Amino acid sequence: MRGRRPMAGTQSSLREANRSRVVDAVKKHGGLTQVELTGATGLSPATVSVIVKELVAAEVVEVRSTVRSGRRAQLVTLAHRVGLVAGIVVGHRHLRVAVADVAHEILAEQALPLPAEHRPDTSLDRAALLVVDLLERVGSELDDLLGIGLGVPAPVDPVTGMISVRGVMRGWDSVQIAQVLEKRLARPVYVDNDANVGALAESTLGVGREWRDMMYVKVSHGVGAGVVLNGRLHRGADGTAGEIGHVQVDPAGRICGCGSRGCLDTVVGLPALLEPLRTSHGNLTLRDLVRLAREEDPGCREIVADAGARVGSVVAAVATGLAPQVVVVGGELAETGETFLGPLRAELRRRTMLSQAGGPDVVPATLGLRAEITGAVALALENTDVFDRSDSRDEERAERR
Repeated sequence: MRGRRPMAGTQSSLREANRSRVVDAVKKHGGLTQVELTGATGLSPATVSVIVKELVAAEVVEVRSTVRSGRRAQLVTLAHRVGLVAGIVVGHRHLRVAVADVAHEILAEQALPLPAEHRPDTSLDRAALLVVDLLERVGSELDDLLGIGLGVPAPVDPVTGMISVRGVMRGWDSVQIAQVLEKRLARPVYVDNDANVGALAESTLGVGREWRDMMYVKVSHGVGAGVVLNGRLHRGADGTAGEIGHVQVDPAGRICGCGSRGCLDTVVGLPALLEPLRTSHGNLTLRDLVRLAREEDPGCREIVADAGARVGSVVAAVATGLAPQVVVVGGELAETGETFLGPLRAELRRRTMLSQAGGPDVVPATLGLRAEITGAVALALENTDVFDRSDSRDEERAERR
């Protein structure tokens, strides 16, 4: 019988694991006080204090004074020298690119309009050029970039990084999105659904920080959702978790881009919203619809309110199965406030089984229309190993001496 192997490395492994827990918590939330780090990691205050001092000495984190609940505290953030990340959101009709530091602070940003059914090669070329341009604006270069998070308005297979449902983004079905962009920029790229990255942002930096189980609903040119369970984003086996836009609401309805009939997207997607208004209002855009609804235009308010109720009925069905603590609503239609949120909330309460707590709250996304780009940045940071980057920088400095 063999004896046990020596445990010489156990203490060192535990210390490294604890360091990683602290760094991951800071990376996730952008910055935490040492008291908050204790709660987020489950480590003792003394252990957190020692680890923070080690990480400061290694130039992995920085500490500065702040105020929490009226008291002075020490805020811990990742050190800027660790590097930068980029976030990209490719929408149905727009492209947004941002460069941020490891504390989630966006340093430079730009948006461009895209034509309908834009081609993947052209759109990804534009995104790559914008990343390089924004890096130059902040006085950095590609070598400073740790990674890139990319959100697209379609379900993404977590394994392949490819769109997992054909027809949702025409022309993009067989494109290996991450690989295409990696060839252009020579940096790692992480791809996810835009509602998922919005959920990631709201659950870590927005209103969802207060809850462990959250459903983020984005209503824009189409509708989708991101689901956070026990503090973690739930994508499903093929990335289709939260695809409420493709829940059937009308068995005799129109054919959806996904190939099914009568999906929610065919009822509350932008073409369906604008069509009834064409005779009375002419050719509107989504921005026009939102603006007019906020200006109390009765026809536009009616369309937005009907959309809120239709989305609410589907959200209620999902919420009955998942029982989230809160439903966070983002996207352009959420910018109309209670015109959209009120009917959604009423439908949710009418159709879900209410516990003694009264069912899930419905709240607007605090990050608003910035949730997706903020989440794309968070996606890049979530997949970045700052220890590897720090070690490589140390080696570079040693070689120069």
